[in-house]
Amino acid sequence: MFERFTVIPAIDLKSGEVVRLRQGDMARSTVYGNDPAIVARSFEEEGAELIHVVDLDGAILGAPRHLDALRKIRDATNCRIEVSGGLRTIESVRKVITAGADFISIGSAPFLESQLLTLACAEFPGRVFGSLDIRDGRLAIKGWVETSQLTIKEAIDRFQEAAVAALILTDITRDGTEGGANLALFTEVASAKPTRLIASGGVGSLDDIRALRRQFANGIAGVIIGRALYERRFTLSQALAAAELESRTA
Repeated sequence: MFERFTVIPAIDLKSGEVVRLRQGDMARSTVYGNDPAIVARSFEEEGAELIHVVDLDGAILGAPRHLDALRKIRDATNCRIEVSGGLRTIESVRKVITAGADFISIGSAPFLESQLLTLACAEFPGRVFGSLDIRDGRLAIKGWVETSQLTIKEAIDRFQEAAVAALILTDITRDGTEGGANLALFTEVASAKPTRLIASGGVGSLDDIRALRRQFANGIAGVIIGRALYERRFTLSQALAAAELESRTA
C-alpha cells in the first residue's frame, strides 16, 4: 500500500448530507450535496483510487450512523473506501467493514478503550489506520470536542505497537479553511516514525500537494483533500496530475 503518493478525496457525512466543517466545528458546516454515492462516483470518474469517508454523526455519538450511505457508496464505485467516525467497539468496526469499507481509521478508541485497536488490527490486518487529530499541539477526541491527556508521541507509540497500516494526521486548526497545509507539522511527525503518514487539513492549492509530495521519501504517503475540491479551487483530476508530475520530477 502507498507505493506512490496518493491523493484522497474526502466525503464527510452529517445528517445524510455531504458537508465540510470549518476547523472541526459541527455548527459551522457547509452542505455540498445530499447523495454521497453520486459524489463518490464523480471522484472515481476523475481518477480516485481511495476515498476517505467520515461519519461525523457517528464520531459525536460514539457509533456508526451512516451505514446505509456507506453501502450505497460501495455499490456505486470500485474505489477503495476508508471510513472513520464512531468506531469505538469491535462490533462497530465489523459493521463498517461488512457495509463495504476496505479500510477503517480509529482515532478516539485507543485513548478511551485500549484493547480495541489491538483487536481491530489483529482481526483486520493491514486494514486499520490510526487517526491523529491535533488542535494547538493537543490530541482531540470524540469528534474533536474533547482533548486527550496523552501526548502526540504517546499516541503514535500506541498506534505503532498495534501495527496500524498508516497514520492519518489532521491539523484541526486548518481543516476546512483552505489556508494551506501545515507542512512543518506533517514533516516533523513523519520523520519521527516509520509508519506511513497521510496528511489532512488546510490544503487549498496544487502547490500544497506538490510540497507534500516532495516529502514522500520522508514518510508522507498521501494527502486528504476536502473543501478545496468542493469549492472548485482545483479539480481532483488536476490534483492527481500535480502529484503525478511531482512523482516524475522528484
